[in-house]
Amino acid sequence: MRQQYSDASGTKKQQRGIALPSFERLHSLGVCLFMVVVLGACTSNQPAPAPASPPPKKTGPSQEEIRRGNVTFFLKRAEQALNKGYLTQPAGASAYDYYLRVQQLDPDNRRAQTGIQTIVVTYVEQAREALRRRAFGEVQTLLKRAEMLAPGNALVDEVRGQLLRERGRARLDLPEGESIGLPASELNARSERLSNQLRQVAQRIRSEQLRVIIIARDDAQGRWVYQQLREAVPGYRVRGDIKVGSPARLLLVKPNGGVQ
Repeated sequence: MRQQYSDASGTKKQQRGIALPSFERLHSLGVCLFMVVVLGACTSNQPAPAPASPPPKKTGPSQEEIRRGNVTFFLKRAEQALNKGYLTQPAGASAYDYYLRVQQLDPDNRRAQTGIQTIVVTYVEQAREALRRRAFGEVQTLLKRAEMLAPGNALVDEVRGQLLRERGRARLDLPEGESIGLPASELNARSERLSNQLRQVAQRIRSEQLRVIIIARDDAQGRWVYQQLREAVPGYRVRGDIKVGSPARLLLVKPNGGVQ
């Protein structure tokens, strides 16, 4: 009778949809829950991973390296322009312009200083050549360019003095000869020092049979100079002329018109 009731009761519960868990299933479920708890605890105790370090930054050239590189670049360009004859032209691409850029980056750069001096000397030599051709306007232009780069340059002053003498000679139609300057201050004062100098010149005129051309500010100055020459060599006839011009000087000419 009990067996029948039990079966009937179980049959009724199964019919209602109620599952009867077995002991083994309950045991497996408990083990699973325990592992979940343990794994969760282990995971929560692990330290957080360290953040990844950023990649190293690429370092470019320093300011000093850039400056030195620019100096080298402009020096090379300046020498190329110099070899092509681009001294101060064209603007912005001449040897002088490149040397200036070098000096802005390196004020004491010796190569830049030497390069600018080379440009000045080149202009002076070109002026000398133009002076030999008696191209006076070209000489003046070249000397102005040289003086702009090197004010007060001794070479420029020397050629400018030659230019003044040659221009005066051309105006006065003077022959070639040795030029001896007469300082204006001593000539105006008719100084004893200038008188001594003229006496020495008179001795040369007599010994070498020279002809003298006196260039003075006015006729009175010229006559005074001629008197000093004549009195220094009594009994000798000093042959010469007086011309009004500037700068004051003596021009010694050989009898055949050759240059001293």
